[in-house]
Amino acid sequence: MLTRRDLLAAAAVSAGFLGARRLFAGAPATLPTTAGYGPLLPDPAGLFDVPAGFSYRIFSRTGQVMDDQLRVPGKHDGMAAFAGPNGSTLLVRNHELSADLGAADAFGFNKELLRRVSPGKFYDFGFGKNPCPGGTTTLVYNTRDQMLERHYLSLAGTLRNCAGGPTPWGSWVTCEETVIRANETEYEKDHGYNFEVPATVEMELVDPVPLRAMGRFNHEAIAVDAKSGIVYQTEDRHEGLIYRYISNIKGKLAEGGRLQAMRAKDRKSLDTRNWEPQRTMDAGLPIAVEWVDMEDIESPTDELRMWGFYAKGCARFARGEGMWAGQDGIYFACTNGGTRKQGQVFRYTPSPAEGTAAEVNNPGKLELFIEPNNSNLMNNADNLTIAPWADVVFSEDGPGDNFLRGITPKGEIYTIGRNAMNNSELAGCCFSPDGTTLFVNIQNPGLTVAIFGPWRG
Repeated sequence: MLTRRDLLAAAAVSAGFLGARRLFAGAPATLPTTAGYGPLLPDPAGLFDVPAGFSYRIFSRTGQVMDDQLRVPGKHDGMAAFAGPNGSTLLVRNHELSADLGAADAFGFNKELLRRVSPGKFYDFGFGKNPCPGGTTTLVYNTRDQMLERHYLSLAGTLRNCAGGPTPWGSWVTCEETVIRANETEYEKDHGYNFEVPATVEMELVDPVPLRAMGRFNHEAIAVDAKSGIVYQTEDRHEGLIYRYISNIKGKLAEGGRLQAMRAKDRKSLDTRNWEPQRTMDAGLPIAVEWVDMEDIESPTDELRMWGFYAKGCARFARGEGMWAGQDGIYFACTNGGTRKQGQVFRYTPSPAEGTAAEVNNPGKLELFIEPNNSNLMNNADNLTIAPWADVVFSEDGPGDNFLRGITPKGEIYTIGRNAMNNSELAGCCFSPDGTTLFVNIQNPGLTVAIFGPWRG
């Protein structure tokens, strides 16, 4: 349990490039910063701690009746916010549900609500006996009044929808973090795909179309470069790769494309994890990368990453998690990276000629943005987003207390909030389009939090 002194120290630490390298050896963090919003105040309700001047509202709890008369599914996870009509905010939210987890799904304890959904709207109906419980919900939220206006199921029949990412054309790409195969009794279809869900106020389920050309693996998150339309992807494995997907038609992911994986240009089979006994990357020192084509991308034996690392010389990462496109590059978290396995954040800067033959002359750059190796600063970074004022904001999924934290462009870390309810992970952090509200999910028992107050800008 972190004490109030720990919180004050965490809010007063700089872990910039120089500071991050000092922290590699476990040195105490002492550099001052004014980057944050001050210490967290204990919440009298014991739910969520925020700094002075901030407030929060909890909504869309697991089990509540939604506007489509289904129930709010559990295991709230990745999420993004989109501009809705009349100034509203649309949230598309993942639910990391599997049949073996026993968490509540949208159809009631006895599946009595299945009759409300056509079997054709499920990706995997489970032979009519046990439909896959994962998917997404869509929420319409009013940030002026800080009120939920409606929420409803928007994708059904998938598994372990963990993270994903927004697209510039107004949709959410949700990712299955599983590679379960079809069999004769439980699953009608293979899993391990991405699905696209439009952000819309129409209360209807999307047709579940797996984006097969984006690869079948333990997906975690995606981010789209608005300029090129290229989609970058993380893989939640201890030896995962970073992928990019170049679609045949920009903005039309289901129309096919090319899947590639990242390789350090002059350091084949680079291990970025910095696990002992040796370090391979230091913060603030970009390296040139190249991208190699991947074959057999539906990988029936789940060996895509191993083939990429050993046969193609691709770089490997320690459980790639959240990913988000910023103005200066693509940021992504590796939750078990670093000497103490407490998390890393990387930044990839695309080439000006990204995705074309000319990028060989001016390649994209990979940079270890921060690796504090201090649990008071980063306790297993998970989902992340980019704040309106350009800071990285990440949520934690570690043992003990889990926090929302920010990182300035200079690498200073500060604290935004804490799950005071329990030790559940935080997920799905994202800002409303009007910049007034930071949303985050507490995965267990499954609820969404809106945080509002004097944000920068």
